[in-house]
Amino acid sequence: MLLSTKHISLLFLPLLLVGCLYPDEQRKENQMPYEDQLQSVQHAVTQYREDTGVLPIKTREADTPIFKKYPVDFSQLMPSYLQAPPGNSFENGGIYQYVIVDPEETAEVKLIDLRNVRAIQDLERKIFQYRSEHSFAPIEMVIGNELLQLDHEKLNYDEAPVVESPFHPSHRLPLYLQTDGTVVIDYSLDIKHYVEEYGLGEFEEGDDLRWLLVAHSPFVPVYSIPQTMENGEVIFITD
Repeated sequence: MLLSTKHISLLFLPLLLVGCLYPDEQRKENQMPYEDQLQSVQHAVTQYREDTGVLPIKTREADTPIFKKYPVDFSQLMPSYLQAPPGNSFENGGIYQYVIVDPEETAEVKLIDLRNVRAIQDLERKIFQYRSEHSFAPIEMVIGNELLQLDHEKLNYDEAPVVESPFHPSHRLPLYLQTDGTVVIDYSLDIKHYVEEYGLGEFEEGDDLRWLLVAHSPFVPVYSIPQTMENGEVIFITD
């Protein structure tokens, strides 16, 4: 359904002003395979909780999205549990942020790929600039409840903006805009691939299948909203 941009005005559009967050991302150690480093941090987090009864995490607001809510606080782990943050961590100039999922139970350490975060921040800046000049957002159509497809040409993109998937090397994931002004990633390609690869396992249609990605990958699906399968198709849960 086409939607006139004149009838869409986003009241709140957060602009994430970011400086040079990744000055050292080309350093060799920041591009090293993350498996050993992830295992090292997992061991340190597990040992820290066994010794202290709490997790080494930074404080975040209660409404922080679940996959960004529990970042590892390396200052609490050093020097007793780790000599330094991993070379590929944001704290050490790398491209990954280490976070914890399921803090009440397994407290698994996972990764956020900050390159996608930066791409989304760039898109948010362009949307903010467009809205500042036109008083409305550059919307092409409504694709779901409170979910909007951007008019990429009005944002000076040659094609619709996408980000590279951390879950599959060949997947390029679409970006959509919510009516509250936040950009979200569509992980449908990844979810469908993982269902085909691993099956639903303990999940079933109707469940939030972002957790299927978490279960079989070292990464978490940031900038996401719940998605599930219905009649074999991946859909957003927007109600």
